[in-house]
Amino acid sequence: MARPPHARDKVLQAYVALLLEGERGATMDAVAAQAGVSKGGLLYHFPSKDALAEAVLERFATVTADDLRAMRVAPEGAAKHFVRTSWQVDHELDPIYRAIVRLAQAGHAGALAAVDDLHRSWLAEIVAEVGDEAVARTIMLIGDGLYHQASMPGTWSRDTFAESLPDLLTLVDRLCGR
Repeated sequence: MARPPHARDKVLQAYVALLLEGERGATMDAVAAQAGVSKGGLLYHFPSKDALAEAVLERFATVTADDLRAMRVAPEGAAKHFVRTSWQVDHELDPIYRAIVRLAQAGHAGALAAVDDLHRSWLAEIVAEVGDEAVARTIMLIGDGLYHQASMPGTWSRDTFAESLPDLLTLVDRLCGR
């Protein structure tokens, strides 16, 4: 008898959640327990940790493709879109991005390639708009700094960035010569 389709998603979400706590703790037993499924139920959908990692990479590819599409069509332009959305850690991209980073830190070649590809793609979109790679890299560093600060515990960063975001976006315009 086939398992309910949502069980696969629950298992994948559990694996991502465990990766966020640390790659070593994301064992098959821990994933099954976190998802509330039997080990057999887990193995039905994902016969190995490699299969789980591949599913996370597929989800990452889908979410990042959506993000890049949104960046391309953003009325404000790719650079301002990147900075404006960088500090939003409640977006669906954030947990899957952090899970892929954890896998990359653990030496997973596919995850490392996926992170590199995403960063290259973000840079390419910004360069296409601003025409200067050094300016595009500076804009990415602004966004990366916002992301880092927003992911810190406490509310200081989020409150501060919410207030100062218009000034940062004005700075992005200045960097772009607008």
